[in-house]
Amino acid sequence: MSNTMTAEYGRTRDGMLAARVGNQAFAMMPRDNGHHIVKAWGLPGTIEDWTAADFYGGGHRPVHEAGFRETVEEWAFQQRQLAGLGRSSTLALRSTPWGQSQHAVVCGPGVVFHHTASHGGFELTADRNTGIHHLLRSDNGFYEEDCAWAAVAAAFPELFTDLERRNADEILKKVYPDAWEAIHGATLERGQSRAKDRRSFDAENAERWVVIAAILSTQNSGFVECIATLSGRRGGKSIGGRSGEPVERRFLVAEDRYDIGEFGYVIDEEQDQPYTGPSSFVGSSP
Repeated sequence: MSNTMTAEYGRTRDGMLAARVGNQAFAMMPRDNGHHIVKAWGLPGTIEDWTAADFYGGGHRPVHEAGFRETVEEWAFQQRQLAGLGRSSTLALRSTPWGQSQHAVVCGPGVVFHHTASHGGFELTADRNTGIHHLLRSDNGFYEEDCAWAAVAAAFPELFTDLERRNADEILKKVYPDAWEAIHGATLERGQSRAKDRRSFDAENAERWVVIAAILSTQNSGFVECIATLSGRRGGKSIGGRSGEPVERRFLVAEDRYDIGEFGYVIDEEQDQPYTGPSSFVGSSP
């Protein structure tokens, strides 16, 4: 096991730095803005036999050699930990919220991960489900694989690898900040949780006009024509707020001032101009 789960490095036939961990292959492929990690599975022969044509995909962020080696070693360590956890595959002829289970992985007593044709996630027995934090607990004991699974990793860390636990903790921060704070007894600062930051943005701008659509104005050079609603709400329904004002308003914002930011541009009513003239939006009328 130690041989197959240890990284082997080399250069491909066309000179790329590459590595193999078990059946997983990695390479640093050159692109216009630097090198990117690409992957392949089950490549035959030696690393020196491989070429760029054997690999697929690739992340969006450029990577240097130290970052490449760190990614490979992290993968190798992850595989060694997975082997030590003793997870086992089995058939599970039962329905799940995501469809019929095609096969399942037993991660521990009462903790099973189901794979279906379209999605997947964990199923916990009733007694194991009581171990999930109350802010994250589902009534039916199922936790989908995109975000909700983090609740299972937080409750039963001994069933997961270091990498899985770190990923789960990041999901809790970003998606379930209240639960993360309750579990850790700490407060997330601005920038640590998108969900918490969004909530703060909405509260701070509940009575301000937030842009929901924008286009460079063809009638007013140097300006962006914006459609804004109070707090940035959508849907065209009456949303209350300042008496006598419409649900939507249009503004002209100087192009060099317009910055959408993380959650939307907030109109500055002292600098941005209310606008009722001809619109640049297709199908719109003044």
